[in-house]
Amino acid sequence: MSNTVSSTTAYPLSWPVGWPRVVSRGRSDFGRHSIAQCTDEIVRQLNLLSAKTIVISTNLQLRMDGLPKSNQSAPADPGAAVYFKLKKPSIKGKDGQWRQVFTDHVLACDKWGRVEDNLWAIAKHIDAIRGQKRWGVGSIEQAFAGYTALPAAGETSGEAWWQVLGVLPNASADAINQAYRGKARAVHPDTGGSDDAMSRLNVARDTGLKTVKPQ
Repeated sequence: MSNTVSSTTAYPLSWPVGWPRVVSRGRSDFGRHSIAQCTDEIVRQLNLLSAKTIVISTNLQLRMDGLPKSNQSAPADPGAAVYFKLKKPSIKGKDGQWRQVFTDHVLACDKWGRVEDNLWAIAKHIDAIRGQKRWGVGSIEQAFAGYTALPAAGETSGEAWWQVLGVLPNASADAINQAYRGKARAVHPDTGGSDDAMSRLNVARDTGLKTVKPQ
């Protein structure tokens, strides 16, 4: 199973790598929303962020447009995951050309006993994150830093983030960033690398920095 946006399945559910599952699910007080209302709201919220390549993944069979179909039996696993790409600030290559960069992100929820409620929770979460930009508290990039979609183990030959970077699991932030800069020179598309290799390296760096304990 893959967990990058470009190869994630909308059906059946593609649960994100490293995302814990809920053992006991509850009943929400969100009110009643149809599957169509929930998916429409997710798409609307992500469109407001100029997100690309949106994939809504559940155990519900799909409509012709690739979105979950309403009016079908509730699946045993009501979890939902939403994969999408967000635009990062443009970077200038060595050739002087500006490149537009997109990063893979994922949000998932299985706290509630109905697929509809888990989808609605994701929609409301996105709305709350957008509030950071509206209220001036933080940037969208900061808000989504913790929701980077990790590749599945098969896509990285089972390598952990520290193996991708070539550092120890308890490496400091300075060591992580130094290793990242060294490898980025080799895998960057402008120096003969590829977008996939650079994305893999970015994920490893971001994941590693999250593990560093504050001083």
